[in-house]
Amino acid sequence: MGSAPWKTRLVALGVVAMVATTAVACSSSSSSATTTSSGSGGSSSGSSKIPSSAFSNHTGITSSSVRVANVSTLAVGGLFKGALVGTEAYAAYVNSTGGVDGRKITVDSADDGFSGAGNKQATQNAITNDFSLVGGFSLQDSFGGQLLAANPGMPDVSVVLDSTTNKLPNVDSAVPLNGGWEEGPLQYYKSKFPNDVKAVGTVVSDQASALKDWAGQKYAMQQVGYKILYDPSVPVSQTDYTPNVIAMKNAGVKMLFLSQLPQNYASAMLKDLHQQNFHPLVILSSANYSNDLVSAAGGPQAVDGALFDQETSLFLGQDAANIPAVGLFNKWVQKTSPGFKTDLFTLYGWLSAELFSQALKNAGSDPSRGSLLQALSKITTFSGNNIIAPNNPAAKTVGNCYLLGQVANGQYERTSDPAVDSSTSGYRCDYKYITPPAS
Repeated sequence: MGSAPWKTRLVALGVVAMVATTAVACSSSSSSATTTSSGSGGSSSGSSKIPSSAFSNHTGITSSSVRVANVSTLAVGGLFKGALVGTEAYAAYVNSTGGVDGRKITVDSADDGFSGAGNKQATQNAITNDFSLVGGFSLQDSFGGQLLAANPGMPDVSVVLDSTTNKLPNVDSAVPLNGGWEEGPLQYYKSKFPNDVKAVGTVVSDQASALKDWAGQKYAMQQVGYKILYDPSVPVSQTDYTPNVIAMKNAGVKMLFLSQLPQNYASAMLKDLHQQNFHPLVILSSANYSNDLVSAAGGPQAVDGALFDQETSLFLGQDAANIPAVGLFNKWVQKTSPGFKTDLFTLYGWLSAELFSQALKNAGSDPSRGSLLQALSKITTFSGNNIIAPNNPAAKTVGNCYLLGQVANGQYERTSDPAVDSSTSGYRCDYKYITPPAS
């Protein structure tokens, strides 16, 4: 349980990971990435920090192949297996088209075993043997980040949780880590439910990263005029929220944000709300957007009426008819990992591999780690062909675009969003992204 810019990054078997990810400036472009000769924000500075030795380093790449390493936590019940599945799915898709300029992608998988030492060793192996790190996801990424800081010529194209690692010039993310919240959804709810925003509740994991993420969201909410009545931190092992439900009811909570709870925790909360006959307005996010949420919560009667906002499309399939990238994503996930239950981490892996492939294609006829980093430093707009709202990997910035929806008859559906063929490709891009002063 915990929150963040993309409304978190999940948990399993009592272990929680929260991080967010958002999208950046609104764009009318439908391409997955746009490159420029002089990117804004961090692109030029990132390029200037590439060590000269990296431009002669061709580890892991030949004229017909390129080896990348995915370091994820696969232990603890396959905690972040989705990150590997998504990376492998995009690699398989690219390889089916002939590869990136004829180079087939091979994904070397490493399980860090949910340990810092494991993450560090797997990262070292990648530095030694692979062209780049791609698509990994781990709560222990700060340990690998130490090696990336010491080896600035080694690219890492992944969604990271550690803020120090996120700031490294050789780390590029399709969903950069930031510490605030989009103002747009908050203003929308405020306009629709002016009384409810004066009585807000949530629960937050007692993990340091989750508490920091909630602090960013809370700051944004308070700037817009929300009043937080109830926001305790709870152990990550907690799965029964009955005491919290009763406390919120007694406190007079009218609006409950579950942005901090991954699907398995959110469903437990929704079930307890229903059992206690307490029905505040529930706000969901991409953290708990899941095909299992409704059934795990006890059925539509426990979830119907909930609203949600997120910076991703309805990537589980609901948007497939209007956003081709959604159908492509799900097709190749099932093609490479039949029966796998797609989650947010699967999307992170797919997007990371797509961002890597875009940069590799622009890295010259004889790509080096240095030219890859240089190409990455020029990608200033990325949306995965609208599967997410656009962001700026080069500048490591997040933006203000999002979509709105509701759960009706047990199904996720969009509400109050522009058409997918509009100038913002189906995302609302009003107001701004609010970042706390210390972020």
